[in-house]
Amino acid sequence: MRLNNSLLVDRTWLIFALWAVLVGAAVLAFADEPPAREAPLADAAAQPTAAPQPVASATPEAPPEQELSAEAQQLVEGLQATLAADSEARQMLDAILQGSQLGPGEGWFKTAVCQSRHTWDAVRQRYDANQDGAIQPAEFAGAESDFARLDRNCDQTLTDADFPTADSGIPRTPGAMLFYQADADGNGKLTRDEFVGLFDRWNANGAEFLSLDEVSPRLNPPDARGRKRDDGPSQEVLIRGLAQQEIGSLQSGPALEEAAPDFTLSTVEGQETVTLSQKIGRRPVVLIFGNFTCGPFRNQAGNIEQLYRRYRDRAEFLMIYVREAHPRDGWRMESNDRRGVDIVQPATYDERVAVAGQCQERLALETPLLVDTIDDAVGARYSGMPSRLYLIDREGRIAFKSGRGPFGFQPAALEQALLFELAASPTGK
Repeated sequence: MRLNNSLLVDRTWLIFALWAVLVGAAVLAFADEPPAREAPLADAAAQPTAAPQPVASATPEAPPEQELSAEAQQLVEGLQATLAADSEARQMLDAILQGSQLGPGEGWFKTAVCQSRHTWDAVRQRYDANQDGAIQPAEFAGAESDFARLDRNCDQTLTDADFPTADSGIPRTPGAMLFYQADADGNGKLTRDEFVGLFDRWNANGAEFLSLDEVSPRLNPPDARGRKRDDGPSQEVLIRGLAQQEIGSLQSGPALEEAAPDFTLSTVEGQETVTLSQKIGRRPVVLIFGNFTCGPFRNQAGNIEQLYRRYRDRAEFLMIYVREAHPRDGWRMESNDRRGVDIVQPATYDERVAVAGQCQERLALETPLLVDTIDDAVGARYSGMPSRLYLIDREGRIAFKSGRGPFGFQPAALEQALLFELAASPTGK
C-alpha cells in the first residue's frame, strides 16, 4: 500500500509539473513573439460585414507551372464557361491556375469570410446605454452566465477586445500546438490520459520532470512563410477537387439576413427525417457542416460538442455530413494517414451514411447528425463543404455565417453570435 501511494503521488506531481512548464512556455512564446496574423481572416468575426481587406503577408513560393492533362484542361474549360467571373468559385479556379495551393487569403478565402448581424458596432449601439464604449453587466439584456461567456478577457465589461479575432479556424498558437500533440486519437477532445501520455512521449529518458527548454521548442508553431510546398497537391488534384466540390461548393451559400433554404434529410441512424422549416420558430437553429476527412473539422469536434452540451436546451443543433474533403482517391492527406482515416469518396448514399457513422463513432458526437444526399444538394446550396457554421434566427433568416472552412470554421465566433441572438429575444433567453 505504501508503494502504491508513493506512485500515485509521483504521478500527480508529474502531471502538475508538466502543466506548470507548459503554461510557462506558452507565456514566454507569446511575450517574445506574438503569433503571425494570417490574412484575410484577421478580425473577420469582429467586423464580418465590412468589405474584406486582404492583409499583406508573405506568400509561399509558387510551384513550377504544370502541364495539365486533357481531362483536367477539359474541366478547366467547363468551369470557366459556367462560373460567373465575379463568383467565389471562379476566384478559386483562377488562384489554382496561378499556382495557389489553397493557403489562407488565397482564392475564395479572400472574400468568403464571416458574416454576423452581431458585430461590435451593432452590439455597442444596442446595449451601451451610457455610451462609454463598453457594455456593463447591468446594460446587458441576457443572463449573467451568458455575459460571463461573452466576457472573454474576464474584465467584467464587454468591449471590442472580447470579440473573437482568431485569424483562422486552424490556430497556430503554443496552446494549439500542445493540443494537437496531446490529442492522440485525433478526435478533438483532450482527456486526462492523453495529457499524461504526452508527458510520457516527451520524457523518453524516463526523468522525473521536463525542463522549460525541453518543452518550449515543441510548442513553437511551424513557420511556413516563404517555404515551397513540395508535398502539396498538384494543379490537377485541385482542379478535380474544385469540379467535384470536394475542396468547397461552387455556390456561395445564403448571405446574411437572407431566408435559410429549407431541406429535409435523414438522420445517420436512418430512423427519422428532419425538415429545417419545422425546427424554425421556437428557438434559434445552429447548422454545422463537416466531414470525416477534413482534419480541421475533427480538431474542432470538441468545441462543437461543448457548444451543443452548453446550449442544446436553448437552440436547435443540426450537423450535416457532407462530401469528403480529402478522400484516398482525391487530395489525399498524410495527416489523415497518420490518424488512420483512409476513406474513398462515397459513390452511393449508403456508402456516405456508413462513413458518417464512422465519423460519429470516432469523434464521439452527440450532436444530431444528418446525412446529405449523394448529389450534395444541401451542402452545395449552403456552401457547406468542407466545413461551415450557420445560425438561423426564429424567423428563419441567417443571423451568422462563418467563413469557408477550414480557415473560417470558428466555433467561438458562432457561440458569440448565438449568445447575442438569445439576448435579443423578448425573454433574453
